[in-house]
Amino acid sequence: MPPVYVEQIVADRKKYVAMGEANANIRLPPHIRDLEIDYTALSFVVPEKVRFRYMLKGRDISWQEPGTRRQAFYNDLSPGKYRFHVIACNNDGVWNENGATLDFSIAPAWYQTKWFLGLCIIAGLFLIYALYRLRVRQVAKALSARFDERLAERTRMARELHDTFLQTIQGSKLVADNALKKSDDPERMRRAVEQLSVWLEQATQEGRAALNSLRTSTTQKNDLAEALKRATEECRLIGPIEVSFSVTGDAKELHPVVRDEIYRVGYEAIRNACKHSRGSRMGVELKYGHALALHVKDDGVGIDPTIGDHGTEGHFGLQGMHERVERIGGKLTVVSSAGSGTEITVVVPGGIVFREPSASPFDKIRTILRRVGPSTHRK
Repeated sequence: MPPVYVEQIVADRKKYVAMGEANANIRLPPHIRDLEIDYTALSFVVPEKVRFRYMLKGRDISWQEPGTRRQAFYNDLSPGKYRFHVIACNNDGVWNENGATLDFSIAPAWYQTKWFLGLCIIAGLFLIYALYRLRVRQVAKALSARFDERLAERTRMARELHDTFLQTIQGSKLVADNALKKSDDPERMRRAVEQLSVWLEQATQEGRAALNSLRTSTTQKNDLAEALKRATEECRLIGPIEVSFSVTGDAKELHPVVRDEIYRVGYEAIRNACKHSRGSRMGVELKYGHALALHVKDDGVGIDPTIGDHGTEGHFGLQGMHERVERIGGKLTVVSSAGSGTEITVVVPGGIVFREPSASPFDKIRTILRRVGPSTHRK
C-alpha cells in the first residue's frame, strides 16, 4: 500500500504548504475562486500506475476518480470548513484506505457573516413593518375621505330638512291656525282645523326630533360609551337579565360615521341578547387601546346556525352586522354554542377609527422629557 501525502493548496495562485501536516487546518481568505490541492503517493515499483480517489467533505457527496492525476480542482467554494481526504492504490490494486487528510477553512466576506445576515433580517422586518404602516395610513386616509363625504352629505341633508321640510310644516300650521279664526261652520270647521293643527304639530315635533338626531351624530363627541350604556339600560326593561357594562382605557375622539356604525352594531348585539338569548347575564365591554374593541357576551342558548348569517325575516341579522363592520375597515367575530352562549366582538384599527392617532413611543419620550426637564433645574 503506497503512503499518501497532501503536498500543498494553491488558492487563487497563492500557495499554502501542507506537506508533513497530516491534519493541518489552513485558513484561507474570502473570495476564493480557484482552488487546487496537490497530493502524491510513494511507490518504488511503478509510480506512474498509482491511482487515486479523493473526496472533499462539505462539497463532494461521493468519491472522485481522477485516475493517476495528482491534483484536485474546485471553483467558487462557499465559506466554511472542509476536509480533503485522498487515498491511493498501487499497481497490484491494493488500496491504502487511510490515505491522507487535510482540514482547511475559507473565511466569509463581511456580507457573508452571520451578523450581516441578522442585520438583513432586521432590516427586512423593519421594511415590512414600514410598508404595513404605510398601507394602514393609505387605507385610513381613503376611509377618512369616504367618511368625510358621508358626513358632508348628512350635514347637507340636515340643512335641507331645516330650510324646507320644517318651514313648510310650520307654514301649514299657520294656515290652519288662521282658518280657525274664519269659519262659515264654526263647530265643524273648528273640529277639522283643530285636528289638522294637532297633526301638523305632531309632524313638526317628529321632524325636529329626526333633525336633532341627524345633527347630533355629526356634532357630539365621545358619546359611544354613553349610548351603549343607555342600550344596556333599555335591555333591562325588555327582560329579567343581569347586565354589566365597562369601559377600559382612555376614551378617544372617534369619527362620527364610524362611531354611528359601531353603535348600531353594538345596539343590535345587545338587543338580540336581551330578546333572544334567554340568558341570565350579559356583559358589555368597550375597550380603547391601539384599536377600538367592543365585546358583547351572554350566557344564553346560542345562535341557531340556520339563521346565524342572515337573521330572521324583518330583522338586521348578522350578515348586516358584518357588512357594517366591513365598511369601516373592522373585523366582526361571532362565537356561539349552546353551552356557553354567544360572544360578539368588533375590532376596528385605531388608525381608522380614531380622529387623532396615538402618539408614537418617541413622541411620548419627548413629552416626558419636556415635563421632567424644567423640574430638574428648579431649586
